Amino acid sequence: MILATTEEVPGHTVVKICGLAKGCSVRGLHLGDDIVARAKNAVGGEVHEYTQVFAQCREQALDRMVNDAKALGANAVIGLRFQSAEIGANMAEMMAYGTAVIIEPQIA
Repeated sequence: MILATTEEVPGHTVVKICGLAKGCSVRGLHLGDDIVARAKNAVGGEVHEYTQVFAQCREQALDRMVNDAKALGANAVIGLRFQSAEIGANMAEMMAYGTAVIIEPQIA
């Protein structure tokens, strides 16, 4: 599966638009990790606990989007974007979405 944030994939032609591909993940921190993260936030610097949760959330959303694109019959997703939102006190949502397409190599 080719993933691109651009509207085109160099050397390829879009031959079919399959539709919107999307994937979502919602994650929260373990209470103990959240307490440690809040303490780190008070003194400044990167809060690794939140960074790790967002990285896991992003990868799961991306995996789900790829599976959605495959179900639509696509071999690529163009215009890939991520969006995040806070849900509740200690939870975050990550959405990955783009246009599922079938692409073919350009013939020179």
